[in-house]
Amino acid sequence: MVSNQFFVKQGPFSLKKIINLINSSSDVVEDKKIMIADIKDLYNASKNDITFLNSKKYKESSLKTNATACITSSNFANLLPKKCIKLYVKNVLLAVTQVSKIFYPSADIDYPDQNLIDATNLKKKYPSVLFGKNVLIGKNVSIGKNSRIGSNTIIESHVKIGKNCFLGSFVMIKNSQISDNVLIQDGCKIGIKGFGFIPNSKKNIRTPHTGKVMLHDGVELGANCTIDRGSLSNTIIGENTFLDNQVHVAHNVKIGKNCMIAGQVGFAGSSTLGDNVIIGGQAGVSGHLKIGNNVKIGGGSGVVNDLPNNSQVMGYPAIPIREFAKLRKKIWKIIQ
Repeated sequence: MVSNQFFVKQGPFSLKKIINLINSSSDVVEDKKIMIADIKDLYNASKNDITFLNSKKYKESSLKTNATACITSSNFANLLPKKCIKLYVKNVLLAVTQVSKIFYPSADIDYPDQNLIDATNLKKKYPSVLFGKNVLIGKNVSIGKNSRIGSNTIIESHVKIGKNCFLGSFVMIKNSQISDNVLIQDGCKIGIKGFGFIPNSKKNIRTPHTGKVMLHDGVELGANCTIDRGSLSNTIIGENTFLDNQVHVAHNVKIGKNCMIAGQVGFAGSSTLGDNVIIGGQAGVSGHLKIGNNVKIGGGSGVVNDLPNNSQVMGYPAIPIREFAKLRKKIWKIIQ
């Protein structure tokens, strides 16, 4: 089992303890000594892990999951393998938060790294890396040859950075793995906790985020981009994808290769983009969507539905560009 390098995991915990914690109904025999080692997403869960399912959109992964148990509702029971123990609850995401908190009690807030050292004291460790002024580095950080790190940048513990990377000034990186030839401009915040919480009339409940950010070879991030780490899975930006200034990528978003994302675009959590996607400035992509390959999204658009390969859309809600042009003509005639 691969351990989480960024967060200390507690446990294992008995399934009986988890059932009692989330007030679940289940057909499992409670005196059976089943131990749960970790909580993971449907795709990555293995034997002795617990996972969750709250949407039929994830049918493909749910039917193949290897998890011992799954937090879900009775509506989705037929979307899980027979051997998987179903834990039925009224509020799936609340139950997931409760379980995540016992495994990862320190992952719901980004606590300051207490192991930071000034880079001037680490020249022997990174002889081929060029550091600016006031750079702070955590423990077990890996930085490849010929990389450059700008002034006032912080790289927290266990982060991995590849060869020939360029990081600007005032960059913050945590909970991340960065490949070779990546360019990160000034002010970017990478690997921070995303906007994960359970709404409550008395007090909102924070959800732990235990995933990481993965930037593949040749990625470029413009100034002041914010890339949230994953909740249970990872946030991934594919090879040679470029983001303009002030782009926000939420938790669990996966962006393919060779994409071009213009300034101030925002992605809600858990959406997936294919390769060669082009998005104009100030567009927004809603959560849990699937955007195909070679898709073009016009500036200022609001994408609220899945888009197949080769789509070209614009407007809010985003519709095919030809339909948008016709609609615009009709509206223009009316207001003349």
